[in-house]
Amino acid sequence: MSHLKEINNKILCLEKLKSRLESWKANGEKVIFTNGCFDILHKGHVEVLAKTADLGNRLIIGLNSDISIKNLKGGNRPIVEEDSRALLLAALSFVDVIVLFSQETPYDLIAEINPDILAKGGDYQITEIVGHDIVQKNGGQVVTIALTEGYSTTNIIDKIKNG
Repeated sequence: MSHLKEINNKILCLEKLKSRLESWKANGEKVIFTNGCFDILHKGHVEVLAKTADLGNRLIIGLNSDISIKNLKGGNRPIVEEDSRALLLAALSFVDVIVLFSQETPYDLIAEINPDILAKGGDYQITEIVGHDIVQKNGGQVVTIALTEGYSTTNIIDKIKNG
């Protein structure tokens, strides 16, 4: 199989993801879920995602769709469209699945996936992480990952605008 086909095979709808989940869970693999916009992929994203992947066996990223980002961040976002963002994230060797969601939060997606571990960047408190209640109720773990100092999409956008 070509590398590009392998990468594209990581971008799934929820229904296709469910069959992979069944197989992974039947094999006793620990499933990790995180989510975000990843509008301009940068070093901070990659480092946090790599540390997140180290928590278990399978990393699923819930990716905000373009419409979701527009609703959250305003009409001039996203900078990079969802197909490109999904492809870039799927190209990371430690990422197993990218699943897009259009809601404001991935709450329903988390309920469907029921991950063993829910992770977000260290700028969140556990109780602020969407879906923490679902994961903890089902015996899972909610974890924060330390951010890489000095890296953010907002900083990159400001640098582009202001030179």
